Amino acid sequence: MKLIAEKAGKADKYDTLRYVRADGTESRSPMPRQGTLPHDLIHYVVESTLPLEFGFMSLVAKGADALFVMETVHDRSNPNVETEAVQAEAVVEALQTQLWAGAFDTDAFLEGARLATTARDKPTFDFSAIDPRILYDRALELLERWQQVPFHQSIELEFALRS
Repeated sequence: MKLIAEKAGKADKYDTLRYVRADGTESRSPMPRQGTLPHDLIHYVVESTLPLEFGFMSLVAKGADALFVMETVHDRSNPNVETEAVQAEAVVEALQTQLWAGAFDTDAFLEGARLATTARDKPTFDFSAIDPRILYDRALELLERWQQVPFHQSIELEFALRS
C-alpha cells in the first residue's frame, strides 16, 4: 500500500494521510499537527518494523476504512479489538511519548507499552527479539524527512502487508 502524507498550509492544524491500496482504492485520515511526528506516521514506523499482521495499517491495507479502524482501535472499552491492533496502538503511544520527551528511555518505553496493553486487557508485545531503540531511530529519521516537506507538498511511503 502506498501512503501519501500531504502537508497542508502553514496555518492549518491538520495534514492528511492517504492510503492507496494495491487495487487502487483509497482511504484517508487527518493528521493533527502536534509538534512531533504525526501519530499515523508513527504507526507506519511501528507497523513496518514489527512483525504484526493485524495492526492499524494492515487493516487499512486489507480494505477497512481508516477512520473506522482508527475509531475502533482507539476505543479502550471495546473488548473485540484484535490483540495485534491493540499492541500496535500501545507501542505507537509509547513511542510518541518518547519523541515528545526528546530522548529514548528503554525502560519507560517498555513500561508505557505494557501499561497501554494491560489497560485494554491484552498481552504486551514481546520485544525480546527486537531492540525497541530501532523504532525510535526510525521515527527520528522519518520526522526529519517530514520536517523537510514544504507546505502543500507530500512524501510517499510504501507499506507492505505481513503474512
